[in-house]
Amino acid sequence: MTKVSPRTLSGFMELLPEQQMKMERMMEILRQSYSVYGFTPLDTPIIESAEVLLAKGGGETEKQIYRFMKGDSDLALRFDLTVPLAKYVAGHYSELSFPFRRYQIGKVYRGERAQRGRFREFYQADIDIIGDGRLDIINEAEIPAIIYSTFTKLGMHKFRIKVNNRKLLNGFYAMNGMSERAGDIMRTVDKLDKVGAEKVRQLLIDEVKMLPCKAENVLDFMAICGTNDEVISALERYRGMDETFDLGLDELRTVTRYLADFGVPEDNFAVDLTIARGLDYYTGTVYETEMTEHPEIGSVCSGGRYDNLAGYYTDRQLPGVGISIGLTRLFYVLNEQGLLSGEQVTSPCDALVIPMTEDMSYAISAATALRSSGVRTQLYCEKKKFKAKMSYADKLKVPFVVLAGEDEIKEGVLSVKNMLTGEQVKLSPADAARHIASAVALKNSGAVIKE
Repeated sequence: MTKVSPRTLSGFMELLPEQQMKMERMMEILRQSYSVYGFTPLDTPIIESAEVLLAKGGGETEKQIYRFMKGDSDLALRFDLTVPLAKYVAGHYSELSFPFRRYQIGKVYRGERAQRGRFREFYQADIDIIGDGRLDIINEAEIPAIIYSTFTKLGMHKFRIKVNNRKLLNGFYAMNGMSERAGDIMRTVDKLDKVGAEKVRQLLIDEVKMLPCKAENVLDFMAICGTNDEVISALERYRGMDETFDLGLDELRTVTRYLADFGVPEDNFAVDLTIARGLDYYTGTVYETEMTEHPEIGSVCSGGRYDNLAGYYTDRQLPGVGISIGLTRLFYVLNEQGLLSGEQVTSPCDALVIPMTEDMSYAISAATALRSSGVRTQLYCEKKKFKAKMSYADKLKVPFVVLAGEDEIKEGVLSVKNMLTGEQVKLSPADAARHIASAVALKNSGAVIKE
């Protein structure tokens, strides 16, 4: 029989057990963080009708989508979690309570060219707040608090949530007669960090065909910086020139006003007028989050306000605000940079019970007692020498080995060895469970990400 070489397709990530445990820990923290803010978990199908997924698609989306026929059915793999959410909310409108707050962590698929840090299959971690007809601006002010809480619990502290408002941008372009070229302008301005202001100025003139004075106006506007209060004060000089701009400025002022009340330090938050996100999708507040000491990683969390989530599926107005973390990419880059902590327990169990007698009864009872107390326990059943058993424990990086031999049986105890310190103590099964659980909890209390 011809052997097939085992291989993983380009753009798909497979992790070894230790790394998978770190990924699972990150997901656990995200779920806990989102739940604290009253978000309900949601899971939608990976495969949908192509007609449903492509309702909001076209362009690059249609080129990247994985699409296939099964019998007479035209099917596709989901390419994000937002379109399935739109379908879900439209389909279950009468059964949901609004505002509807959901989080979802799931795989999505995009048939783009695989490259370093970019995948064809990857996890997204999303939250969205959906309103029925209206959605108050305070929801947009709460989003930075959720980002701040989530990343600090992961262990990140040196990050900045950059915020802007699309109404500000649309109003600014309108008052300068640039509305028709807004998309081209923003795509060019997006290169500021990479090529600098002078190069962007020339691109605006040469490629976007702007007059030099108009290009200067754009760069002057984007260059407004300082504290949040200083930026907003500087923007006041444009007030009264465009109604949409004024509304965006009021919304931005509201979002920044409630930062302290929501527990977000100003060091972790900045108004940044260069942030635009997708011009056709977002309609109000927009967010991007970067690690301040690793700007090369790019945005690790982004999103914003949209006014009609489910317009392709229903006539009801369902505005929303949401953010998304590209979890697979974030994990990959953090791991590559050596920023994932090695402190957490990454073995599949907290304790490995090793029988030291032919009769396995006592060891089995010991493993059962530990599991009943919530200790993740594996029973080693293989007929191998003691050295091989301990070597197995080392390779798994098991925190504790529990020995059950003749002496332990006579005394009704277990020998518990800490594999990190080498310390070994004899304890009753109940005390052994408490001892192991306490040590593991302490080890797991540290951050997933180190700085």
